[in-house]
This record gives sequence, C-alpha cells and structure tokens, in this order.
Amino acid sequence: MSFIKTTESDSKYNHLEKMSVSELLQNINNEDKTVAFSVEKALPQIEKLTEKVIEKLKAGGRLFYIGAGTSGRLGIVDASECPPTFGVPYDLVIGLIAGGDTAIRKAVEFAEDSENQGWQDLQKENISENDIVIGIAASGTTPYVIGTLRRCNENNIPTGCITCNEGSPLATTAKFPIVVTVGSEFVTGSSRMKAGTAQKLVLNMISTTAMIQLGRVKGNKMVDMQLSNNKLVDRGVRMIMSELNISEKEAQALLEKYKNVRNAINNFQNG
Repeated sequence: MSFIKTTESDSKYNHLEKMSVSELLQNINNEDKTVAFSVEKALPQIEKLTEKVIEKLKAGGRLFYIGAGTSGRLGIVDASECPPTFGVPYDLVIGLIAGGDTAIRKAVEFAEDSENQGWQDLQKENISENDIVIGIAASGTTPYVIGTLRRCNENNIPTGCITCNEGSPLATTAKFPIVVTVGSEFVTGSSRMKAGTAQKLVLNMISTTAMIQLGRVKGNKMVDMQLSNNKLVDRGVRMIMSELNISEKEAQALLEKYKNVRNAINNFQNG
C-alpha cells in the first residue's frame, strides 16, 4: 500500500544556515507548538491502545516497547522510568531496541533492517499472548518493528504502534495503531524533533494512565515511588506530612520505618 511519508517531506523553512540563533530557536519552537494539537487528534486511538495495555497488565501480562534509533530509545526511557516512579517491577514494562543495549548510546549500522531480529529479541523475554507489544517508528517503515508486530499477530499477541505517517506499513500492521501526523520537520527528515516529541508525549500518556489505573497513584501523588535519592526521600516526607497532617519529624520516622510512602500512610491510618 502506497502512502505519503510526511515525516520526510520538505521543511517549510529554507536557508536555515542564514538564520540567526534567535530565528532558529523561534522557528523550532513554533513547530514544536503544533505537536500537542496533533496528539490531541489521535486521542481516540490512544485510548483504545491504552485500554488494551491496562487489560493485559491487570491480568498479569507485560508491556513491551520495541523500536530502532530515536524511537527505540524513547521506549527504553519510558520503560526505565516506570519502576522508580511507580514502584512496579523492572520486568513489567520492557523496552527493546534494534542493535541491543549498544544502540542506546551509539547507532548500530543496519540493525533496524532485519525483519526477524525483533521477534528473536522477544523470544528471549519469553513473550506470550498474555503480553502486549507496542512498536514505535516515526516513519512507520522500520523492518525491525514491522516484522516483529507481524510475528506477534501470528501468535495472538496484541499489537499497538506509535507512528507519524498515516497509512504506513506499521500503522496497517498493528491491531491498535496510533498515528500522530506532525508533518514536515524543521530540518527535513529529522524525525527526532517533532515526531520524537509526539512519541514521547504518547508514551507518557499510555504508561502514566496505565499506572494510575493499576492503583499506583494516590490522589495525585507517586506514593509507590522508589526512594532512591535524597530528593525523593524529601518528597516522600512531604507527602506523608500533607496526607496525615503530622510534623516533619514524625513523617521522617514513619518513612524510615516503612521504607515506602504508601505503607507509611496506611500503617499510620490503620494503627
């Protein structure tokens, strides 16, 4: 199926090298302002995929992100932030990138061109139909991602995608596609810019909504966050003070005893 790859279309701006720093920054910002509105148009698609993610996670399954380059890195970032933010196990949300961990920092040549490698990577994680896989690719044409989703479909594993090209092979392969059409980039074809921003926004929406629905937030607070540095410990103390209307010293003692904001609050209230 043919389609127009809008992420590769010519920038609306030309002679970038002749622009001042101020002009460059203003024009990039002008383009960035359009991204949230593009995401808004995709909300019905985002909702369908998010509901499926929640269904699978509540049933004991896992969420996998799979991508190449910038898209793969964005998936890994979102996955890696779920445990410290929401206190979930590290194997609940998993990000995989073409080329493996080396590709997180350095581009691995031709890693994204294999249609079979992604499925092999998922096999190492003992993927099953209890899980759900979201392919991320701005272009919607990355073989590593498309091939993986096809194999998942064949094995009754639910599939979603986040892409920025309507009618792309990825969008037509995923059972729950999300297409955020951001148009041409400021630098022609540089999809780490608006497309990357759009993907990050959508990933934030999916994982945050899922974690809230899994009961990992109380009120509007991250009560299950890992207390991995002084900033987060201080935040935890303030949460406890606010929730229980107690002194800082009392809150510190509770947190030190129970090692978790939620547990500290619950034990105090039930004590």
